[in-house]
Amino acid sequence: MHKTQEPATPPLPLSGIRVVEFCHMVMGPTCGMILGDLGAEVIKIEPLKGDTTRRLKRQGAGFFATYNRNKKSISVDLASATGRKIASQLIATADVLIENLRPGGMAAMGFAYAQLKADHPGLIYCSLKGFLPGPYAHRKALDEVVQMMGGLAYMTGPSGRPLRAGASVIDIMGGMYGVIGIQAALREREQSGRGQEVAAALFETTVHAVAQHMAQFAVTNEPPLPMPDGFRAWSVYDIFNTADNDQIFIGVVSDTQWQIFCEAFDKPQLLANPAYATNAERYHLRSQFMPELVALFGRYSKADLMEECERIGLPFAPITKPHELYDDPHLQATGALLDLHMPGGGRVGIPGLPLQMDGRRTTVRHDLPAAGQHGPELARELGLSTAEIEQLIADGILRVDLG
Repeated sequence: MHKTQEPATPPLPLSGIRVVEFCHMVMGPTCGMILGDLGAEVIKIEPLKGDTTRRLKRQGAGFFATYNRNKKSISVDLASATGRKIASQLIATADVLIENLRPGGMAAMGFAYAQLKADHPGLIYCSLKGFLPGPYAHRKALDEVVQMMGGLAYMTGPSGRPLRAGASVIDIMGGMYGVIGIQAALREREQSGRGQEVAAALFETTVHAVAQHMAQFAVTNEPPLPMPDGFRAWSVYDIFNTADNDQIFIGVVSDTQWQIFCEAFDKPQLLANPAYATNAERYHLRSQFMPELVALFGRYSKADLMEECERIGLPFAPITKPHELYDDPHLQATGALLDLHMPGGGRVGIPGLPLQMDGRRTTVRHDLPAAGQHGPELARELGLSTAEIEQLIADGILRVDLG
């Protein structure tokens, strides 16, 4: 009997694309990770000591584990001519180079785009920096620096207390914009055959994130207030305390939802009051009905209030701490957490890309690499013999840590 053959799993979108990564910290590795998740072969070129994020503690302890899956690692002495030659040979095999070293760092090794362009006309070269070319280009930038100078910290904290966002949002977004530029350049190369230089930057990413507030000023001629102090668009858009000393956010963001809320929670007097007929009218009268809502929700446990809000379709959210997301039933059920071996031992779920393509989520093709783990493999590919590779290791040009 003829057996029907199951269709093969289609290749990932960036299969066949080779990326060489000279990156550390968050922005550059995020860019490389996304490209790797989407199927590219990403070769991470690390110094002999390895990426500095391998050794970070406290709030930096999760950087390497989060942003370096689906990569191969070669750890090489780039201060040596031999080490730079190996890196140069890898660049010659690449479709894409990404870097987020300090300004001038790549040029000092002979790897600036202007130094590579003639020999590698098809190369797409993505620089991930603090600032795009201009008066600030020489400055050192961190996520916190650009959040402060780009208006995001001002909008996040209450008046007089600028506050950075509670995650490396600009580093991550900057890496994403790098991916967008690379993908566009790859598409253009298909038509022209030419590579190009692509740049993304933290400061400009921050400015793009607060563009709505800039436009708000342009439209109203009134400086926007920080989000905690600003005028809300909705009459009910608040965090409420529950009977079991927990909290839940609830929003009532339309007149239809107001009606649903009043009926479900047995508040006919609120629904019947003509002064509360529209969201705009309710907004100005929040001080009249909000104490009643605070008392109402305060009689529910968190679980019961969430269950009721879900039943009637109101927007709601528990106030979740990051470590509690490991127990989130939606993340557990949907394959959102990728199983990775942690540098300190053990296996932990790390969130994958928030993306689904053709019904598929991205997966782990390569676990987190040890520093230089793939050095011998890549060196053999470049034509080096086993004896030559062993000599490079003995001379301290290559480091091989198999984990």
